[in-house]
Parts: sequence; C-alpha cells; structure tokens
Amino acid sequence: MNHPDSSELVALTERELAETAEAIRTHPFLGRLRSRDLPSDRLAALAGEQNLIVASDRRSFAQLAARFPSGLAGDWFLGMASGEGIALDLLRGLTGWLGVTDEQLRAYEPRPGAQAYPSFVAWLALNGSRADVVLAFLANLAAWGENCAAVSAGLRDAYDAPDSAVAFFDFFAHPPQDFRPRALAVLDEALAGGDSPAQARRATRLLQAYELSFWDALND
Repeated sequence: MNHPDSSELVALTERELAETAEAIRTHPFLGRLRSRDLPSDRLAALAGEQNLIVASDRRSFAQLAARFPSGLAGDWFLGMASGEGIALDLLRGLTGWLGVTDEQLRAYEPRPGAQAYPSFVAWLALNGSRADVVLAFLANLAAWGENCAAVSAGLRDAYDAPDSAVAFFDFFAHPPQDFRPRALAVLDEALAGGDSPAQARRATRLLQAYELSFWDALND
C-alpha cells in the first residue's frame, strides 16, 4: 500500500499551521521579555510551568516507549524521555538564579492554559499513534526551539542572566543534528505500518494550539 513520504507530510502540515507557528514565534511574551517588562514572579511562573510540563512529558515518552518498543520508535521515544530528564536537571539553573526553592516549586499552582500542552501529550501517550506523536513534535519543537532561543537571548540581554540560568532554553534551542532525520525515519516506519496521516495532522494542529495557549497563559 502506498503511503505519503514523511518529509512531504511534515511540509504539508507546517504549511497548514504556519499562522499558528508564527503566532508562537512572535508572541507578545517574548517582546515583554526583551523589554524587561516581566516581573520576577512571572519569570518564576515560567520555571514553575516548565517544571511540571517537562516532568509530565518525560513520563509520557516513557509510556510511549513501552507501548511501541519495537522498530525505530522505541529507541526514539526513549531518547525523548532521556532528553526531558536532562532538561529537568538544567531547569535547576534557572530556578536557582531566580531564588525559587524546591518547596516553592512543589507548591506552585499552575495555570490551566499552560498545562493544556502536557495534558494532551499525556493523552497521546495513551491513545495516539506513532505518527501522531512524531509529526506533532517535529512541527512543535521547531517553534518551541526558536522561542527557547529568544527566551535565552532575552534573559541574557535584558536580565543579565548567567549561562547556567539559560542552559535549559539553550538545550531546546539546539537539538542534536540527527533529531530530524531520526524522527522522519520513525514517521516513515509508522506511515508504512498503517498510521493515519490525517489523524497525525489533527494531533499536530492540536499540539500547536496548546503550545500557543501556554504562551498566552504566561502573558495574561
């Protein structure tokens, strides 16, 4: 049975979601950060939300590795879980710089709009196909990575943040060179195995919308 090429599917999906991706990349939160218009409690909220998101996403990727242990997907999902663990450790540089204690992190009350993203990732971990997850993250991590680069630059330039404070954002801004080709290989395997391209595009549209919701929640 013929199936769409992974690169073509990614390109189509990115064109369909270009408006949402642009809204993420040009979000007012980033402008406020560059202008030093964000108080310390809003920066602490950024750390608090990410602490919950990354921990949740790590468990979600571990669940996906357990659901899809064979083929290329199992190793890819395990790698994603490992990356979230690294990011969680790097986040301590930001919380330490902000003076946010572990007790304060545990007590942090999240914004519902900010946590819609990991909630959907957790739903995908239980219900999504390999193609749903891989396509969604191929598209989403491009926009997220650009925003992480912008946040890192903003914290350095406007707030004089040290390297340790922005290491979390630098990690996501500079993914491994083999990330995209490996993800495309997993997507090709998934499509060849019968995963629905239309369903994967729907999952990607929703994840991008929840990413935008994250930035909206932080900015409100």
